[in-house]
Amino acid sequence: MSDSTPSIPSFALYGEPEADLASLLHIETIAERSELHDWEIGTHRHRHSVQILIVEHGEVRAAIDGREEVMRAPLFLCIPQATAHGFVFDPQTRGYVLTLSVDFLTRLTDPEDPLLALLTEGGRGSLPEECRARVSWLTAELLGEMNRWPRDERFLANIFEALLRSLPIPQGLGALDPRLALFRQLVERHMTEHRPVEFYTEATGLSLRSLARLCARQLGCSPRQAINRRLAAEADRMLRHTNASVVQVSDALGFKDPSYFSRFFKREAGQRPSEIKRGALLDQA
Repeated sequence: MSDSTPSIPSFALYGEPEADLASLLHIETIAERSELHDWEIGTHRHRHSVQILIVEHGEVRAAIDGREEVMRAPLFLCIPQATAHGFVFDPQTRGYVLTLSVDFLTRLTDPEDPLLALLTEGGRGSLPEECRARVSWLTAELLGEMNRWPRDERFLANIFEALLRSLPIPQGLGALDPRLALFRQLVERHMTEHRPVEFYTEATGLSLRSLARLCARQLGCSPRQAINRRLAAEADRMLRHTNASVVQVSDALGFKDPSYFSRFFKREAGQRPSEIKRGALLDQA
């Protein structure tokens, strides 16, 4: 793959290069970064972290995986690891952006924990009056702790968790088994290497049968189908949101033969990649 192949940019924090994010816990006001970019945050992703947007006042136009929606405060929005997203904020918007390394999820050990489901699956909800005061107090505490040096990372993580547990978890989120969350993280990291399913069973410590049952129960598909769907979704994002040609996307995603990539994508997405690219170019015209 050429280093010049266009792709959806991935940042540690918007506009900042990725780094080792094992201990990343970060909070900032929406205005702090958005004002620098005329209140528009372009399409990007965070490969190693989860983001939570808390909007106390104002309006935001959010684009998540290509779907746009106008949202009005008070609300919160959780964006899972590696999900393509962008925002356009009203200049009067007030709120916060929390960024958590995916390693933060290891402290959530109960597979029935709705917070684990929120952080791995994503979700949104309104902020009712009864929880706004607590959220406001905890965000102020976090901003204060971020400015202290040296920081107590364990204490900081506890406040982050307290804040997250103050949010009303949306209804309908299922409990995600932590072993499945690990499988999805591994797929995210290795999907362009086209590893066999056995690689993932060994890495998760699961038998092939156990992983298959887990995927069937919580994802409604086989492990191979889960891998292929993620790869097809990544291809779709690149075709729609970058200047990469079909051949460049094929190369970037580890396909040795663009013709095979085209057949793979047609099978998974129902359209040829050239059709998706043609539609995206027409939309931009």
